[in-house]
Amino acid sequence: MDRRQLNFGLIAALATLSTGPAFATEAKPSLVPAEFNVPTLVEAKGFKLVPLGPGLVKIDFTAYMSSIEHLQKTFTRSTAWPHPGITDAEAMVDMQTEQARFTQRKSFAYAVLTPDGMRERGCVYIQPSPVAGYDAVVLMWVTKAEFDAGFDAELQAWVMKWIASDWPFKSVAFPGRAISWDKWDALAPAKAH
Repeated sequence: MDRRQLNFGLIAALATLSTGPAFATEAKPSLVPAEFNVPTLVEAKGFKLVPLGPGLVKIDFTAYMSSIEHLQKTFTRSTAWPHPGITDAEAMVDMQTEQARFTQRKSFAYAVLTPDGMRERGCVYIQPSPVAGYDAVVLMWVTKAEFDAGFDAELQAWVMKWIASDWPFKSVAFPGRAISWDKWDALAPAKAH
């Protein structure tokens, strides 16, 4: 699979769910209702969320490249992403694709930044679910340094509350967190693997 053909969020989901085609979104062009006001800046104690896009390519690249082995084991469960050979051009294509999918309301990828916006602590992805019974899937990661400092658990708790209170979903899957990877992989249709 050519990484340049996939955006960062889809690569993460693909690697998480195994390999092959990712979430089908063509049947449902928008993940959220037209009247839903998608957040573009969310501030919390010690961090803020902003949509991923070309303006964040350098700090996003720095964050995930600082934690290759950690993310391969805890987020993607694959060596497909991240890997040491990611080029600046590939990183930019990923950011442009994430921005386009956000604008089209097909999926929503957020950088988790320090309050001053100078450093990325991790990312949060809200995507269509390939599994019946779930409106959406939320995936997230933090850098190795942030994980070691305990931020992963803090971010997870905050994101779960944020999704429940501020997003229009009835049922959201949190693979690798509220549902084990093994159970999730068993539920996901073959085309998502």
